[in-house]
Amino acid sequence: MKANVEISSKTSLNGYVMTGGSGNQSYAKNSSYQRDVVDATKLLIQTAVSEYLNPRNFPGLETFYVADLGCSVGPNTFIAVQNIINAVKLRYQISNDKIPEFQVLFNDHKQNDFNTLFKSLPLNREYYASGVPGSFHSNLFPRASLHFVHTSYSLQWISCVPKEIITKNKGRAYARQHAADFANFLQARAREVVAGGLMVIVLPCRPDGVPHSRVSFNILNGIFSSTFADLAKKGMIDEEKVDTFNLPIYNKSPQELEATMKYNGCFRIEKIECLPKITTQDVPHVVSLGTRAITEGLIKEHFGEEILDGLFEHFTNKLVESLKDVESGLGLKLFYHLNAKMKILPLFNFFYLIC
Repeated sequence: MKANVEISSKTSLNGYVMTGGSGNQSYAKNSSYQRDVVDATKLLIQTAVSEYLNPRNFPGLETFYVADLGCSVGPNTFIAVQNIINAVKLRYQISNDKIPEFQVLFNDHKQNDFNTLFKSLPLNREYYASGVPGSFHSNLFPRASLHFVHTSYSLQWISCVPKEIITKNKGRAYARQHAADFANFLQARAREVVAGGLMVIVLPCRPDGVPHSRVSFNILNGIFSSTFADLAKKGMIDEEKVDTFNLPIYNKSPQELEATMKYNGCFRIEKIECLPKITTQDVPHVVSLGTRAITEGLIKEHFGEEILDGLFEHFTNKLVESLKDVESGLGLKLFYHLNAKMKILPLFNFFYLIC
């Protein structure tokens, strides 16, 4: 199946990026939650590489290619790729094979702060580094060029807010857009990952059968939305702009994700692991700063920069009263380990929704 492509949203073309730089409100300084997620996957990655990466599948390999998709500005991406490289080196040592050189491909949207990313590269790194700007919902790399793909807390973002939410059910529109985006992601990676290569996907999910209203993220988003409504009542922002502001994030259920993976058919699901609950972030100002680091760009584009400080001060105050409601919500952090099968694929075969 091949659908016509029409993407009219400016944001969908440019993508969404985290707050750059290294200041007090940057993603680099306010992504400790995501860091905890990366740390929680370290042993799982070691196990995946130890059990499923066979150096004999890549005879005479000189360079092992690792891609981190949705890398943002660090330092989490550096920790993640070093965990991968350490695991691969150990696997080669155990099998008495020559350890290859490593090339790491850092991918994010073109507006990502790659300058900060590369300025903060570890000095003692054991790999060559390259930046690859572009959307991971399409092809980014040559055919059969990647040996390990990693993406953490990026695939919950949809490529654009569907226009149909104005006249139709928002939840269903988001679900359809995410389904198309995830199918595109898998199709692109199926072309790019070598047979026998590994892919690790880490993302937040809604438990099967649980309504969206009971999911922790959606409870937090409700508090965030009420913050905008409060400012509109005070005349600080336009109410119509509040009505048209939507975060392009959707938490799929495991059942939905795995159905898309199986339909794609190019990867075997080798392991699914539920990561432990992270409790170190239950502090209102930490949650507020983390939220600002991932949404500031979208808010500035829609409302203007001048509302940011007042908005997040009010949001922090609301979290003091309501964070316990978020903590009582439900949610999963899932680790998927996939292995690439042998396959022959066309260059392009994507599914698009009109945004």
